[in-house]
Amino acid sequence: MRRVWYFLAGISLVSQAHAQTVKIPVIVPNDTWTYQNTTETRVGWNQTDIETTVTRAGPDEIAVDTRRVGSTMPARESLSGRDWDRFRSVNGQETVVNKPLSFPLTIGKSWTIDYLEKHPNRQHDSERFRSVFTVTSWEDVTVPAGTFHAIKIEAEGTWWAVSAPATSAVSASRIYAQGATTLIQAGHSGATSGSGRTYKSFWYVPGVKKWVKSVEEYYDAGGVRTARYSEELKSYKVSDR
Repeated sequence: MRRVWYFLAGISLVSQAHAQTVKIPVIVPNDTWTYQNTTETRVGWNQTDIETTVTRAGPDEIAVDTRRVGSTMPARESLSGRDWDRFRSVNGQETVVNKPLSFPLTIGKSWTIDYLEKHPNRQHDSERFRSVFTVTSWEDVTVPAGTFHAIKIEAEGTWWAVSAPATSAVSASRIYAQGATTLIQAGHSGATSGSGRTYKSFWYVPGVKKWVKSVEEYYDAGGVRTARYSEELKSYKVSDR
């Protein structure tokens, strides 16, 4: 009978953990996090330590200073939403382009980021990114700052791109006794399209007020990974509010 009770108690604890709701944290000035950032691409990889410090926390946005540890360059000042979402101008309108968190967090909750950007660069006529974020589980994760019990958010997505039409020209010169002639051959290539997939994961810890680990991966049309960006927490200093 006692074994049955222990078994039922275990089920109850697991159910309570899965039912736990994580509320939005109270972010205040001087809350600070230092991450080890790793970038892996087809041409190589590099690793740097980045420190982020809150300078202002309003009802809708957070202002932070970000600097490379050991660098003498000035910190980069930027804004994010209270969910640590990243936004910028897309087609002339402020658009959320990444939203790793959406408070309150509960297992099974999901949200979608979907936007189309026209003329994002010289190579592409348009780009579209779509990601579906889902709060999946509680799990332990170990990073340089220690081992934490974190709520995990995963996002699977797709990207599409349409290349910009291009015109190329090849010239050749012929020199004669009477002078020179230049021949120019022009070519035109139409727009082409391509697509691929993305994957993101974030391990958020309430007491840290931010994720302790994140991974963002990008894949080409053949399913080959082209880039991977990861963060692991090295240290932090936050208020107990």
